[in-house]
This record gives sequence, C-alpha cells and structure tokens, in this order.
Amino acid sequence: MKVITGFAILALGLGVVTCANKAKTAVNATAVENETSGIQFRSISLEEAKKAAKKEKKIIFIDAYAAWCGPCKMLDKNTFSDQSVGTYFNDKFINLKIDCEKHADGPEVMRTYGVSAYPTLLWVDAEGKLVKKEVGYKSPEQLLRAVQDIK
Repeated sequence: MKVITGFAILALGLGVVTCANKAKTAVNATAVENETSGIQFRSISLEEAKKAAKKEKKIIFIDAYAAWCGPCKMLDKNTFSDQSVGTYFNDKFINLKIDCEKHADGPEVMRTYGVSAYPTLLWVDAEGKLVKKEVGYKSPEQLLRAVQDIK
C-alpha cells in the first residue's frame, strides 16, 4: 500500500509541476508578445541615440514625460502599446523615453526643445535638430497621422 501511495503522490506532484510549467510558459509567451506589440524604447542616452540614428539612418523619437503625468500614463497604456504604432515606430525611429525630472538627459531635452508641458513628443534628427514637436495625449490613430510627413 505504501508503494502505491508513494506513486500516487509522485504522480500528483509531477502533474502539479507540469501544470505550473505550462502556466509559466503561457505567461512568458504572453509577456514576449506584449513586449513586441508596442513601441520598443531603448535604454540609451540621447548622445547614444544620435549615434544610432546616424548609423541606422533614422529619426529619433523622444517621449518627454514625467512619472506623475496622467496623460503620459495614458499614452503608455493606450497608444505606445498599440501594435500598429509599435510596428511603424520600431521600423522608422530610434525610440527613447526620457523622464524630464529624473533622467540624466531631462534638463537638456527640456532646455533644447522647449519642453514646458507633459507629454511632449519630439522627433529630432541625428544632429539633434528638431524635426517635429507634438504636445499632449494622442490616440494611436492621431499619433500615426502626426508622423506620416516625417521621412
């Protein structure tokens, strides 16, 4: 009887581990899908972004934001996570998020590009010259329309 009980416990334990691993795999697959569906922001400095923009022949997109800003959070949740926005921006731009109150480049971005409200969306060339500036929340459709003229 002890042998049968031991096998039953072992089988039950393996079943729990298998179910847990399947759940973990499903969660990881969802996380990867979510990571790739929106804009992929790079964790680099503005100077590194300029070098990458020269090398990749792209414009730099900067989300100039503050952590406490409600419309900034809405952009993250509704717009930057949108698959069509992500596809377009990841292909066309070097994407940066700069918390203007905490990021090392924040004061320079505010001064150079006249950031006085959040969110401010900036597109700059590899030399740092301003190409386009938008202020305020944008839906995915509004954001995609706003960038159609940027080459």
